[in-house]
Amino acid sequence: MNSERPASSKAFRKEVKRPKATMPIQQMVELLDMVREKKNFAAVARHYGINESTVRYIQKNEAQIRSSASLSFREAAKNVSRVRNKYIVRMESALALWIKDCMKKCIPLDGNIIREKAGSLYKQFSTNEGAEPQPATSRHIEDFTASRGWFDRFRKRFNLGSVSLYGQAASVGTAAAEKYPDTLMAIIQEKKYEPEQVFSMDETGLFWKKLPSRTYLMKDEATPPGVKVRKDRVTLIMCGNAAGHMLKPGLIHKSPNPRSLKNKNKNLLPVFWMHHPKSWMTKALFSQWFQQCFVPQAKQYLLSLGMEFKVLLLLDNAGGHHADVHSEGVQIQLLPPNTTSLIQPMDQGVIRAFKALYTKISLQRIVNAMDPDENFTLKGYWREFSISACLSVIQSALGEMKKETLNTCWKKLWPDCVHDYEGFSPDEVQHAAVNEAVMLAKLLGAKGFDEISEEQVSNLIDAYSEPLTDADLAELTKSETEEDEEAEPEVDTEEEQGLTLEHLSQILGTARNLQAMIESWDPDMIRALKFSNGFDALLQPYKHLLHTLKKERRQLPITMFLTRMETSQKETAAGVAPVLKPDESSASAPMEM
Repeated sequence: MNSERPASSKAFRKEVKRPKATMPIQQMVELLDMVREKKNFAAVARHYGINESTVRYIQKNEAQIRSSASLSFREAAKNVSRVRNKYIVRMESALALWIKDCMKKCIPLDGNIIREKAGSLYKQFSTNEGAEPQPATSRHIEDFTASRGWFDRFRKRFNLGSVSLYGQAASVGTAAAEKYPDTLMAIIQEKKYEPEQVFSMDETGLFWKKLPSRTYLMKDEATPPGVKVRKDRVTLIMCGNAAGHMLKPGLIHKSPNPRSLKNKNKNLLPVFWMHHPKSWMTKALFSQWFQQCFVPQAKQYLLSLGMEFKVLLLLDNAGGHHADVHSEGVQIQLLPPNTTSLIQPMDQGVIRAFKALYTKISLQRIVNAMDPDENFTLKGYWREFSISACLSVIQSALGEMKKETLNTCWKKLWPDCVHDYEGFSPDEVQHAAVNEAVMLAKLLGAKGFDEISEEQVSNLIDAYSEPLTDADLAELTKSETEEDEEAEPEVDTEEEQGLTLEHLSQILGTARNLQAMIESWDPDMIRALKFSNGFDALLQPYKHLLHTLKKERRQLPITMFLTRMETSQKETAAGVAPVLKPDESSASAPMEM
């Protein structure tokens, strides 16, 4: 008989571990917001069904959790269940931006290049102690290795396809670009689209306050590196059709209401105004542009031509665009990947021509401002050059873009609709604008401006065609805390703004004084009267508005009189003599004895 006791079945039973409870980063942020509001750990713990100690642990690591959440590049990346090293989170967000930017610009990449870039970005972010102290929980730089395993996980987190990374992007794009015009023509013929009904949209970065690098203004702005880049960059959305008509451009600024636009109606700007902390195109902003800008403008344009509202909109195959927006009468087609620089109409010289015109007009305005002002200083003028002035330059530059130039850019996609206009090609427009910009720079005579060459102006125009630099990426991935520290002061909303009755009276009074001075001082009476009559015609809308506001002020509501009567009765009952206002004196002033 075997004396050994039979082994208990528990010994052979595999221990089942209780699944580890996890919470997405975004939910942790919501929990932290609730803690701030309620200040009660027990109530928050009951709400989320977790231990109170877990709530306290999350609250203890609030700064790192919020930093990780704010640095996430896309919403899906916020659904991670633990707080990761914030420098790795920031590096991955910056790396994803860099990859998608390179893909849009058809810059070939492979896994080795991307992993090397990851290492350099992590080193920059983790060793930049002055800008962002290293937390005690973070690992040292040597602990991060851009291994193949990390790279595969990174690609899955950010939904980056392997073809775009490992395939020969340039050759794949060229082959697709050669085939796509036939595909497009089949769509056009099937739906019977006219050139006026086929639109193309593309966005570009605009360094709206940047001059050629050798000028002393830009040398003064050179430090610290990268800081001025994001602040002075906006994203411009350009959309035009094959007939050469350009819609109002969209513009993405970092602020919803910059100080220089505080009195402006955002619906009446020369651009469709949008905002994003990084001035970056997102799917939400694309939807906003599509529904509130593109569709209404295209409808109005086609209605003015007496044409049916059915349009084809061509878009880049980019992360910020998506084809799942809908509007009756609109068909959206995504261009093949890696073909933007090859066949995208807006990218066939139109954007470069616009930027050349923008640079030329910016310099022209400096020259114009310098002539009548004896106290003019270049630094002072450029310091006051605001986003409001930028919008004015944008409008002028677009005004100089001829429909013949816009029509020419469709030559690769739809050659049959293009008319060969001599002297209006995008390259010719750009070349002429660059030459004028160089001449204007020399007229300024300031240090560095007299040495500006055509090559330097062209380099300025091409600045956004290059990949994002590490400084750009550092700015684009700053945490919300850093953004708040650099935020512009809030606009004073209590100040009376816009065209009030008092402001209109002041404007028209100044206009009358100007007319009187010209009529008095100009020896050429015919010229003076011609100016005065023309000026009167221009002032008519403001005179009409002044008349309307005066009429509205006279038509006071009955409730105002009722309020005055009630106040007067209360003051009389209390033994206080009512204070009479000027407009009441004639009706209720005491008789003189």
